Amino acid sequence: MKNTALITGASSGIGFEIAKCLAIRGFDLVLTSRNSDKLEAAATSLSSHGEGKIDVIVADLHNPLAPQQIYDYCRNKGHKINLLVNNAGYAIAGSFDQTSMEDEEKFIRVLGIAVIALSKLFIKDMLETADGKIMMISSVASFAPPSTIQTLYGPIKTFVNRFSEGLNINYNHRGITSTAVCPGYTVTNFHTASGVQEEMDRVPSFMKKEASRVAKEAVEATLKGKKVCVPSKTFKLIVFLLKVLPHSLFHLFSKRLAPGRYDQK
Repeated sequence: MKNTALITGASSGIGFEIAKCLAIRGFDLVLTSRNSDKLEAAATSLSSHGEGKIDVIVADLHNPLAPQQIYDYCRNKGHKINLLVNNAGYAIAGSFDQTSMEDEEKFIRVLGIAVIALSKLFIKDMLETADGKIMMISSVASFAPPSTIQTLYGPIKTFVNRFSEGLNINYNHRGITSTAVCPGYTVTNFHTASGVQEEMDRVPSFMKKEASRVAKEAVEATLKGKKVCVPSKTFKLIVFLLKVLPHSLFHLFSKRLAPGRYDQK
């Protein structure tokens, strides 16, 4: 059976690079994003990287109906998704007390509820064939102490890790694996869009990783059925230290490694 991957947030950044890696491996792709022009451009670019078919569906995961619309589209088109990549995400610019509840709900919907909904919809089809893989794009922030910026981002990513772990506990024995991919600082348009490009500019260059590298490690780990993937040795070491060192010591090096994120307001 032909391998087919559905990738959310596929028009740029890590999502696009994951799509490229899968195209090279011969996967058919279903790409989704809310920006029609960027999505079509991504599909055109990816067509030169493999022989697989590429389909697109424009969908905004802020919309509660979007996951069902994506699933119905795949069913109607005959796409048998055996790799689901929950990649779409962003962070809210501005302090928690200044952002609206509507913005917070939209954020939680894209990074949390939509991830649950898409996983719930597609896992049923995967169970029918006892074959399926889910990739959750999480973050090193899921292991770090709470930040003084983007208050909800770290907690949501911690939830994503635990959700992925829960899927593994329940479905590994039925042929389904879920991989939580936890990149550190990655060079994309994410930081500009999220209002923290100034902080990103201050991060040491050795800690900034290319999206293509993150994607390659993410795809390899997911296809092997690994439960957690932390791309690059740099961030593997940082995550190890975050796990074993008291969080009180984190502030001793946070200004150097995570400028602006743990400054006292």
